Amino acid sequence: MYKAVIGLEVHTELNTKSKMFSGSKNEYTKEANANISEIDLALPGILPLPNIEGVRKALKLAMCLNCETPDEVMFDRKNYYYADLPKGYQLTQMTRPFGKNGYLDIDVNGKSKRVRIHQLHLEEDSASMTHESTYSLLDYNRAGVPLIEIVTEPDMNTIDEVVEYLENLRSIIKYAGISEASSEKGQLRVDVNISMMKEEDTTLGTRAEIKNINSFNTVKEVIAYEMKRQEELLSSGGKVVQETRRWADDEKKTVSMREKVDAIDYRYYVEPNIPVVKLNSEFKEEIRKSIPVLPMERMKKYVSLGVSEKDAKSIVREKSISDYFDEVLLYNIDARDASNWLTTRLMGYMNQNNLTIDEVYLRPDMLASLVSLVNTGKISSQQAKDVFVFSLEEEKTPLEIVKEKGMEQISDEETIREMVREVISSNPNQYEAYKSGKTALLGFFVGQTLKVSEGKANPAVVNKLVQEELNK
Repeated sequence: MYKAVIGLEVHTELNTKSKMFSGSKNEYTKEANANISEIDLALPGILPLPNIEGVRKALKLAMCLNCETPDEVMFDRKNYYYADLPKGYQLTQMTRPFGKNGYLDIDVNGKSKRVRIHQLHLEEDSASMTHESTYSLLDYNRAGVPLIEIVTEPDMNTIDEVVEYLENLRSIIKYAGISEASSEKGQLRVDVNISMMKEEDTTLGTRAEIKNINSFNTVKEVIAYEMKRQEELLSSGGKVVQETRRWADDEKKTVSMREKVDAIDYRYYVEPNIPVVKLNSEFKEEIRKSIPVLPMERMKKYVSLGVSEKDAKSIVREKSISDYFDEVLLYNIDARDASNWLTTRLMGYMNQNNLTIDEVYLRPDMLASLVSLVNTGKISSQQAKDVFVFSLEEEKTPLEIVKEKGMEQISDEETIREMVREVISSNPNQYEAYKSGKTALLGFFVGQTLKVSEGKANPAVVNKLVQEELNK
């Protein structure tokens, strides 16, 4: 029986205003070669100037991932030639990465697992290439964009673990405010390293690396395919070749790109044009203080307040939604009730209308007042659903809707008792049938009373008083 051993290299572009070593704009555009300068094109005589905001953001993510951080900024040259690398080398980090020996704890099917972070380093992205039948096109918009690479240890064994790690990592990146982390825009790309080994073995198998996967669904497809391919190969007596592969989406399989017999000699050395800069404790502490409460900590808080794990996970996926929920809780509203309204009603409305939480009319204080109206018995649960819809459609607060439409629930017992007596006296045949043993008719009298009240009577009070009057 074989098991998979999986490590990931995740690349995410930072959302700085300019590129890592030039003043060119760092923004997404479909217009080719719009954001370029002499430095991006590596023209003779150019000198790089590090973007301090890129340094801040890299250190911030390293701290979020519990990494050891250096006391100085140092960049290295990684020497290799490829058409999308205009300098013939890449400015990156090898000697002093901004993070190492970190970890990210994830929860998979109710079990906690720690994924170790080998290192996190900051580098410049390459240009992008479009391959046609007889030629290739180069777009330098991406050349020089600040790029963070997060390299894990081979700590994952299942698709569920990989997806949970990626979703948690993306949430942390977005919570830290360092990247939009959009796969569609190429801001988040994944390299998967996977090998197979027998359960009883102590030595790792030969790994294959699958490059540049740009969606989590594709990551799942890649791992499922590679696990099957490698296991079938090993079971038939074959050997897995150490190689780099790519995902052929049209064929739904991985395809060999090149073999890696030995590690490539990139001839790393310290970048001579960027001096080493010391990082003082005040600079690093300022960054640490800017880190918000992260998803896992928020999730634990919500669960402790009675929110289901499923709802808590759904809420913390987006920081803006979690912030919204935290604001709702400031009004001393039951957390479980508030989460039910947020995850089922409000988030459903957002998905249907393609809106963000910041774009919906119903603000946290309004959702809190809606929950409060139900919990204090002023409106019923069914009425609350109508109030919710009216509030969003008419852009009025729940309280305004309740007053304008006369929807306030009747809970006064004497008023409701009179209604119950009226219903009983108007239905003598049903009353006699109930007294003779047909107790299922209780629901009939409850329904008729609610009808007489035009749906305003408190159902719980109606149920109680109908039983009292029928059983006299």
